[in-house]
Amino acid sequence: MLRSILYATDLGLYAPYVLQHALALARAFSAELYVVHAVEPLGLFAESVLQTYLDESTLQELRSKGLATVMASIEQRVLEGFCDEMGEARQDLQMIRNVRVAQGDPAQVILEEARKLGVDLLVVGSHSHGAAQDVPLGRTAARLLQLSETPVYLVPMLQHR
Repeated sequence: MLRSILYATDLGLYAPYVLQHALALARAFSAELYVVHAVEPLGLFAESVLQTYLDESTLQELRSKGLATVMASIEQRVLEGFCDEMGEARQDLQMIRNVRVAQGDPAQVILEEARKLGVDLLVVGSHSHGAAQDVPLGRTAARLLQLSETPVYLVPMLQHR
């Protein structure tokens, strides 16, 4: 019995397709649906550029307040994107209990969120929007399959069909 599902999205080209799977499962089992999106941390180059142009106090403020603002903005855009994608089927959005955007390694963010929420199932796409077509499985999907203690529902991407 599935009571709660975590849908991990990369907000890529195939995200609406994977969302439809997550919503169908939530609907079929009357389960709560949670959404998580991981934002990769700034790379060394971006960090060094910021350090070049900003003093330490401004950089600290940007890291604390700016990052929270950016994450909240992304969460809002994710919800708005879902509304646009759903069109007439907006009642399905009521199944979504929470959208969380967190900075960190995608697989670790997803696993931590699944652990915190105690979900019964993870729903993920097999590839990122940037993955090469000849790669059978994306990096994050592969790591989730290897490390997750929660069952993983893997949605194959349509690019191979």
